[in-house]
Amino acid sequence: MPITTLRIPTPDGQADAIAAFPDGGGRHPGVLLYPDAFGIRPELEERARELAGHGYYVLVPNFLYRHGPAPVIELPGHIGEEIRPAIIGQLMPLIVEHTTERILRDADAYLGFLTARPEVGPGPVGVIGYCIGAALAMRTATAHPGQVAAVAGFHPGFLVTDAPDSPHRRVPDLTADVHIGLAEGDMSPEAIGELNRALDAAGVGHTTEIYPDTVHGFTMSDTDAFSPSALRRHWDRLLPLLDRALAGG
Repeated sequence: MPITTLRIPTPDGQADAIAAFPDGGGRHPGVLLYPDAFGIRPELEERARELAGHGYYVLVPNFLYRHGPAPVIELPGHIGEEIRPAIIGQLMPLIVEHTTERILRDADAYLGFLTARPEVGPGPVGVIGYCIGAALAMRTATAHPGQVAAVAGFHPGFLVTDAPDSPHRRVPDLTADVHIGLAEGDMSPEAIGELNRALDAAGVGHTTEIYPDTVHGFTMSDTDAFSPSALRRHWDRLLPLLDRALAGG
């Protein structure tokens, strides 16, 4: 699948991004993919390519673009457990600065850019997120209920918090079908229950599933958290969700 590099105009500057889409021309349903905290790197390029191979135009923005192009900090080829805390320590201050207001401004820009691409067909889009990206995906979907028809989050972070603007508090605005794939320990039973009650009340189709024998980050093959079986389960859940929601796109 072709990979292209792009720059997305936003109210605060320009976000660097990559996009993957099928060979052979034509127009395809659009998918906005938010990366995990480590950002755009070969692992995310491969994820975008594989998803594009199933017939989607996949846009992956560097959501930390205000701090520089991806990767915003130096990353090793493999993120082992021995160095992960130090890397997260560098990234967390940048993530904390990525406020809800910034997230929503950027989401408007990303969706506007995605849907205007000549390779993207009319109709609704899907939004996917990994780790912190799952919270960005949920905020995007709840802020654009008429435009986002599917939202998926894998090994999510910060979906249910005590903050007044926690993503789960906006779920009543949601119209998209949802899948949340959790590692064991990603969320407490109480938090999962709170999220499920919000999704039930919104009346949307949803599944919230703990993937067995997993730790946070299980989809990412460049980390020690990687689980091949959980990555396969992720595709088994994600592809039917997108097919159902975006087949008319």
